[in-house]
Order: sequence, then structure tokens, then C-alpha cells
Amino acid sequence: MPSSTLRQWIALSLVLAVIANCVHAAELKPGMPAPKLHVSKWLNGEPIESLKLGTTYVVECWATWCGPCIAAIPHVSKLNTKFKDKGVVFIGMNVWEKSTAAVEPFVQKMGKNMNYRVALDVPGLEMGKTAEEWLKASGQEGIPCSFIVDKEGKIAWIGHPGKLEGVLTQVIEGKFDLQKYAEMEAKKQGVVEKLQAAAQEKDIDKLLAAADELAAVDPSAKQQMAAFKFTALLRMKKDYAAAYALLTKLAEKELKDDSETLNEIAWTILDTEGIEKRDFDLALKLAKRADELTQHENPAILDTLARAYFEKGDIKKAIEIETLAIEKVKGDANLEEGLIKTLNTYKEAASKKK
Repeated sequence: MPSSTLRQWIALSLVLAVIANCVHAAELKPGMPAPKLHVSKWLNGEPIESLKLGTTYVVECWATWCGPCIAAIPHVSKLNTKFKDKGVVFIGMNVWEKSTAAVEPFVQKMGKNMNYRVALDVPGLEMGKTAEEWLKASGQEGIPCSFIVDKEGKIAWIGHPGKLEGVLTQVIEGKFDLQKYAEMEAKKQGVVEKLQAAAQEKDIDKLLAAADELAAVDPSAKQQMAAFKFTALLRMKKDYAAAYALLTKLAEKELKDDSETLNEIAWTILDTEGIEKRDFDLALKLAKRADELTQHENPAILDTLARAYFEKGDIKKAIEIETLAIEKVKGDANLEEGLIKTLNTYKEAASKKK
């Protein structure tokens, strides 16, 4: 187990990673013309030679090894079904792939569950060409990441596909204020600098205050900053009473309908090293809500729920839920292997309990 000091440094690095993900120094920004789309091979849907003016596009960057990317595929498919008759073209651009040989079989196995165009990036020196000109240029350091390209051929929005629907609706209806959005992104940069300075000073109170300021500047960051505040209280300040009290309120309001964040926080409580006090009851509540929101179809969330039951001592329920998680895996051999291993652990625990 790491020393207390080392754990603090680990926690600090994770907090800085969260901060860095809020706003990035970037060459490619909202309002700028979209770069060229580089494709080595089309794997699904009708090929597109270029992004044409007069059409709205969603370019969704993903990889087969990326768990959150896989979890987002059903959501992107639903959005494609909803918006295709409104002239929106969805493109799943495979990037940062460890082995491109695994991509086509994955897409084929997904079938109708991945109902939008899918393309392979063109290999580059350090990364693929699309990844270089889109992700790296816009300062994005993680996937999944979606880009909305408006009818004028400009980047209208960059963000997580889970937050795509509302913005895309505004873009299609002509209600999205691109200038206002670009100005907000510039303001966010100044607040993020405060966050970074507070993190370097290891001043938790300043961090929390800056998180509130960022949420005020960008209401769409409210959920992310709420989760960040909980993480800072839990892992850096180690004020467990305050952390869990805050989380209880967040779970009833800001995070109530955010399955991804609920799942991530539940897993943090259940599995993260260095936490001396774990509220398993609260973790179970969060996991149940996340599972409810995803209609018992997300294997990663089901895995978290099973772990919560296991930690609560309900091994029979943990086995039942973990078995369901394995049944829901689609096209991710690594995830399936991990879930099977976990299920075997639960079964061993059950046999010892008899």
C-alpha cells in the first residue's frame, strides 16, 4: 500500500487531470473551420469523400480498447436514429487504436447496435492524421470525444457524446450561439488557471472555490465540477463526512440523471486505494440509480452494482448481477474476460461462506 504522502501525490495528479480536461490550450477552437477528415477505410455505412457545406456532422472519436467509448456507442446510435432524418451525419472515427486489425471484427459484431458510419483513421507519425488534426489540435487528451460541425463547415462544439443531444438540437434549430459559446470557453480558461494554481499550492479550499466559479461560468460543467468537489474532499482533504454529505445532496439533484458520473463515483468509493472510510450504502444507492437510468443494459454499470452488493455482504445478489453484466457485453473481449474473472471471485467467496 502506498504511503500517505504518496497517496496525496497520486490524488493530486488525478485532480490535475480532471482540471486539465475542463479546458485545453488549443489551436482548433469552436468557430474555426473543421479540418479535413482523413479515412483509410470505411467500415460501416456509405463512404463520404469530404465534409460538405450545408450538412451538419457529428464526428465521434473512439477506440475498441476504450471502455467509456464502448459504453457510449448505444447512445450515439440512438442519436443517429433520432437525427438522421434531420440531415445530421454521424461518423464514428476510430483513433488511437492499439491494433486496427481488431476494429473491423468489432464493428461487424456490433451490427445494428452501431448503426452509424464508422471509419478508420489514416496512420500518422505519432498518431493518426485525423487524431492529429482534430483531437490534438483542439487540446483533447481523452476519448470518447465528439465534434459538431455546422452547416457552414465550422466547429460548433467539442465535448463528451453524453452531452451531445441538447447542443445538437440547438445547432439544427439555429438556436446555438456559437460566438457566446466561444466567449465562454475563453472565460473558462482563466478559471482553470486558478484551479491549476490552487492545485500546485495544494490549497483544497481554493480548489473548491474555483470549481464553483467554473460551474457558474459554464453551467454544463456543473455536474463535472460537483463530482470533482466530492473527489477533492474525499481523496485530498479526506474530510469523509463532508464528502459523503455533499455526495448525498448531489445524488438527489445535479447528478440524479447522470448515469456515467454516478457509476464513476460509486466505483471510486468501492475500489479506490487510500480511502479509510467507505460508505457502501451510498455506493449501492448510486450504482442502483445508474443501473436504473441505463435500463440494466450497461455491463460496466452492472459490474459496479454487483461489486456494491458484494461489499454489502449480499454475495448471491452480486453473482446474479455480475452474470447479467457478462450477458450484456457486446464486442469487448477484454471487458468480458474481466467480468468473468470477477464472477469467479464472487463464486469462490460464496463457496467459502457455506
